[in-house]
Amino acid sequence: MSEQAAFTAEVFQNQYLPVGGTVVDAVLTVAASGPGLRAAASAPTAAQVIMLDCSGSMASPATKIAEAKKATMTAIDTLRDGVAFAVVAGRNDADMIYPPQATLVPAHRQTREEAKAAVHRVMPGGGTAMGRWLDLANRLFAGSPAEVKHAIMLTDGQNQHETPEQLAAVLRACQGRFVCDSRGVGVDWSGTELRTVAAALLGTADGLPDPAALVADFRAMTETAMGKAVAEVALRLWTPTRATVRFVKQTFPHVADLTGRRTEVSARIGDYPTGAWGAESRDYHVSIEVASGAVGEEMLAARISLVSQDQPLAQALVLATWTDDTALSTKINPRVAHYTGQAELAEAIQEGLAARDAGDVDTATAKLGRAVQLAEESGHTETAKLLGKVVEVVDVRTGTVRLRRQVAGVDAELANVRSVKTVRVKNG
Repeated sequence: MSEQAAFTAEVFQNQYLPVGGTVVDAVLTVAASGPGLRAAASAPTAAQVIMLDCSGSMASPATKIAEAKKATMTAIDTLRDGVAFAVVAGRNDADMIYPPQATLVPAHRQTREEAKAAVHRVMPGGGTAMGRWLDLANRLFAGSPAEVKHAIMLTDGQNQHETPEQLAAVLRACQGRFVCDSRGVGVDWSGTELRTVAAALLGTADGLPDPAALVADFRAMTETAMGKAVAEVALRLWTPTRATVRFVKQTFPHVADLTGRRTEVSARIGDYPTGAWGAESRDYHVSIEVASGAVGEEMLAARISLVSQDQPLAQALVLATWTDDTALSTKINPRVAHYTGQAELAEAIQEGLAARDAGDVDTATAKLGRAVQLAEESGHTETAKLLGKVVEVVDVRTGTVRLRRQVAGVDAELANVRSVKTVRVKNG
């Protein structure tokens, strides 16, 4: 794989710590490229399951189910020949749309036509229980030897027919088994639920108020999945004796906390899952607490590797040097500062919207005001636009805002679900 797919890893940090300093922060930029990441013939075996919301609400308006069917058919046509696939109908329970049996079938001309005909015949009715949809997808994937397993989950509503605890239990069972991109269509879905599914299953989450946008989005998600060339890549972190990993987070293209996903390799080495890779670039923020050193002392605070099936793909080092030069020790690396702000931005939006829903006006105003300020500072123009539909901005520099009295529910959910999306370049 290393001859076909090249991975590079570069660390951005300020390695200088003040006397008594113990926290080392670094941003790791990983890029994957090479002919093996572009040639479909060399891609790993893949499987895809599409979970199509077929609840009664999908018929109102009728464009939702019509566009969802078109999008599902487009995804089926986008699959490479030989990719194992299935389509699931999501209601109060989960049923097979295609094939009739609970199994995956290889994509070729006949199975594609049969699957599209089956999708065309689907009629909406019933409720919503996402955990049951995901459970069926998990069972379908369990019978497949595919290296890359990808799912799409589409819903137009909230998870009303099972408890949050039931959904959480299913997500725990699905972790590490497949990647899932979650999407909401229309105006009644929950951004928090979509983010919960995507975060647990290393996927993306988004909302599409206009059903007509589904076709392009389903095509893009499937093309991305078909472009994966290296499966099950992990970020492997070595730390020295008496060092503690404070957190490991993906920070670009979206925020995802991987800290709790650590798998122990040894007492000082742990793996953090990153999923499958195609030709792409991602950033990770790693924070390590080390024992304090003397002035002039230098140490290796962490060794970060990208590995697939225990084979190294790239490596970078995080250093720590103690100094009594305040000009050196107080300098903050721009990338570390930027992504610290991006993580705070996501948290401020989510907490602010939750406070707003709970009727806590003071907390909501303070949190969303801080979010507006951070969005401006980081150049996150799309987030700023979304926030502008939820609050009236009085002074962007100070984060002074007023909650809008009339807010479309979907605008708040869009701000919620897209809160974890990040940008790399700040204004100026």
